[in-house]
Amino acid sequence: MASQCSLSSIFVVQSELDCALDDATTEQEKENLVQQYLKNVDEREDLKIADFQQGLEWLNTEGPLSVYKELSGKVVVLDFFTYCCINCMHILPDLHQLEKIHSVEDGLVIVGVHSAKFPNEKVLDNIRSAVLRYDICHPVVNDSDAQLWHELEVSCWPTLVLLGPKGNLLFSLVGEGHRDRLALFTEMSMRFYGGQGLLRRHAVGLKLLKDSLPPSILAFPGKVAVDNSNKRLVIADTGHHRVLVVSLTGQLLHAVGGPKSGRQDGSFLEASFNSPQGVAIKGDAVYVADTENHLIRKIDLLHKRVSTLAGVGEQGTDKEGGAMGPEQPISSPWDVALGTAGGEEDNVLWIAMAGTHQIWALFLADGKLPKGSDSKAGTCVRWAGSGSEENRNNAYPHKAGFAQPSGLAPAPHEPWGCLFVADSESSSIRTVALKDGAVKSLVGAERDPLNLFAFGDIDGKGVDAKLQHPLGVTWCSEQNLLYVADSYNHKIKVVDPKAKQCSTVAGTGAAGDTVGPEFNQSYFNEPGGLCVADGGRTLYVADTNNHQIKVLDLDSKIVSLFRSQSQWSSGTAKAPLLPKSAARKHMSAVAVSAGQTLTLSLTLTLPEGVHLTEGAPSCWTLSAEGNEWLLEGQTLMGDISDLSRSLRVSTKVPLALKTQHPSDEPSITLSVFVYYCLDSGSACLMKAASFTQPLHISALAGEEEVTVAFAHTL
Repeated sequence: MASQCSLSSIFVVQSELDCALDDATTEQEKENLVQQYLKNVDEREDLKIADFQQGLEWLNTEGPLSVYKELSGKVVVLDFFTYCCINCMHILPDLHQLEKIHSVEDGLVIVGVHSAKFPNEKVLDNIRSAVLRYDICHPVVNDSDAQLWHELEVSCWPTLVLLGPKGNLLFSLVGEGHRDRLALFTEMSMRFYGGQGLLRRHAVGLKLLKDSLPPSILAFPGKVAVDNSNKRLVIADTGHHRVLVVSLTGQLLHAVGGPKSGRQDGSFLEASFNSPQGVAIKGDAVYVADTENHLIRKIDLLHKRVSTLAGVGEQGTDKEGGAMGPEQPISSPWDVALGTAGGEEDNVLWIAMAGTHQIWALFLADGKLPKGSDSKAGTCVRWAGSGSEENRNNAYPHKAGFAQPSGLAPAPHEPWGCLFVADSESSSIRTVALKDGAVKSLVGAERDPLNLFAFGDIDGKGVDAKLQHPLGVTWCSEQNLLYVADSYNHKIKVVDPKAKQCSTVAGTGAAGDTVGPEFNQSYFNEPGGLCVADGGRTLYVADTNNHQIKVLDLDSKIVSLFRSQSQWSSGTAKAPLLPKSAARKHMSAVAVSAGQTLTLSLTLTLPEGVHLTEGAPSCWTLSAEGNEWLLEGQTLMGDISDLSRSLRVSTKVPLALKTQHPSDEPSITLSVFVYYCLDSGSACLMKAASFTQPLHISALAGEEEVTVAFAHTL
């Protein structure tokens, strides 16, 4: 993009407009001001930007876009972002709202211009994962060398740039919190150019990544927490907008929320979340950082209900707090951890408030912060961090500065007596003293509190050690060691807090999904969370971009997949679509009783001369479309990796039967998607089939289990 104009070209005139808008008192007055501004800048010939450079990588499109071809006749919003940035995440709802109001056919196109902060963010596959994770449904271009950024003289993330239908520069908005002004500028631009007949209704060749995403049991799991006393693991299945509770042997105990995002309290069937991250468990209570809802939620496993403890459901800007939880606005909570502050054990929930770069406290019972006043149960208040995005250590917690804290790990006993913090944007691990709130550096970053670019992948001591956007920490009290998810280095590291020594435990430094089995041969892809279990012998890792939970045996130094993932709900209420070529079989009805276990036993046979494709997403799904109550509103799913034995899929018939017309016959459908290759290596194929099993359900008790066995050759 050769230089023709930059944001400085409109700085003076837009500054005058912004001041006038601040003084305007009515919407009509604001519209008139923007209308006049558009007339003035539209007459200028020096505001045409050059076209995108050729050879850039594009996502969500059929091919590259051009300002003067595909985007000609459109009002264009360029969103300069980097996917690690919480402020960039905060404006995505604003852009989603615009896309709901104005379609591409109406004449509006949003283009995400990804300009990386970290080296890891320059890699197209990692940007692709972020586009899917954040549900971005507009074109995204990988500006890996920041060429577009420098051409337009963009200076910070996020920055929005509005273009007219002739490739002419109109407006810029720097930072977050401009939803109303963005809506005003966009609406007036659409009216101005629509009135001149300059907007065109043509498509721009969208091809959304999410439309070709294969089904998966987990989707971008962000965090994990272990309940050692009851041998349970809690998983934030972030991409499916739900929380899973499973046994350590892999049995699914509870699936709460999903598949769609929402913010509903109530029973497990009613409740919904929006990209939950941090989880903590004690007894039958699971605490959840419901990140994109800006809420703290509680899951009551005993009564199977979800309630809201803090937040109002919209992003807050308050950096002090002090109100009762449900009345206190909060901003992008990323992790939670139980702790004690001036009261009974575990009377407080510490919150990594990524959106305001602070650590907060939610009192579950009466208590008191160090050097603070008494707080009643339900109070939600800032504990540490000024709210400025910095790597600033200070003996006074309110004067310290954090940079997007994303992981918490309490170490309450002496000599530690602190809360460890994964401070992602400063690429460091910090500590907050439980006795007085003093904030100190442990490893990573550097001494300059304003330098948030001191990152790397170096084992070492204190500031000589380098991390890259760590998102998770967990404390092992048995070993007095802190384990770290060094997310953008795709590694698991360990820190000795006494020696301030940081070293690599597992991972090669490259993104991948190979399961070692040895630590130094295993690959991760932006692991976001981890927890330690089994007396310090086992680590569970949320391997986020691989959609997996990995298990690290710290004694044998072996990595494995969590042994479970054979029959969990996929978080999808609707089964994936079968291809037209799929075989469809309707079987004879089977009699079952309420509360009885029904097992479908399917023997699958491949054609001669072929083999199952290793690494391909062969899987099965069990659905009940039209009778979702049979599976509690979910779709079960599992991998297919071995056809030498029958595939056995079990479900329990609900005790509470739904009233039906006598002629209605509920059914469940088992579908299989199998990838295989010719032994000659000349071709690979995918075959699918579905088997619909009608049910005659009786309220009378029957045998414990009914098995239906059948076979199919692909």
